[in-house]
Amino acid sequence: MRPLLPAILLAATLAMPALAQERFPQIPADQRTPAQQALAAAIQSGPRANVPGRDNSIGGPFNIWLRSPGVGDRIQQLGAELRFRSSIPTDLNEFAILITAREWSSQYEWFAHHRLALAAGLPASVANDLAQGRRPEGMTEDQRIVYDFCTEMHRDRFVSDATFAAAKARFGEQGVVDLIAVSGYYVLVSMTLNVGRVAVPGGGTPLPTLNR
Repeated sequence: MRPLLPAILLAATLAMPALAQERFPQIPADQRTPAQQALAAAIQSGPRANVPGRDNSIGGPFNIWLRSPGVGDRIQQLGAELRFRSSIPTDLNEFAILITAREWSSQYEWFAHHRLALAAGLPASVANDLAQGRRPEGMTEDQRIVYDFCTEMHRDRFVSDATFAAAKARFGEQGVVDLIAVSGYYVLVSMTLNVGRVAVPGGGTPLPTLNR
């Protein structure tokens, strides 16, 4: 049994960040600066307030961004543009977000957008394969294009000519830019959430750990 000990300790060490205390506690509303209050109001009065099932609290990455309200306001405005006014259909846009969450193992991001992706029409089987680190089976042509484009960006740091041509032919140049932008934006969100150790709310199913 002794040879197994280092592996067990390593696994425990790798699991610790997900269990550790969040690094950015909530800022009570009555303790926010005027700039923080303005940012909170902008988030709560924007299109996110109309998302079904959202409690409209200042949680997730937004609570962290309150610490730098000028930056946070510009980030949340970009996020609203990419989520609610993208040229990419909602189910595919949410698929791109889930791909980013999986690549970064961003637990809260996956939790927040998994239900939105399914509600928009992404098949649960596709999301489940993605969660397990598998290339999803049974994808439509549009889903395949989004998967290949976004996955190549994340893993290869480039996109092949064939993949670029397929995305451009299907979504146009604006669509290509919107896919790049939504992927990059949610990398920033993933970094924020992972550094902040933002926990998945009770009842949420965590992403499995991948061995890559």
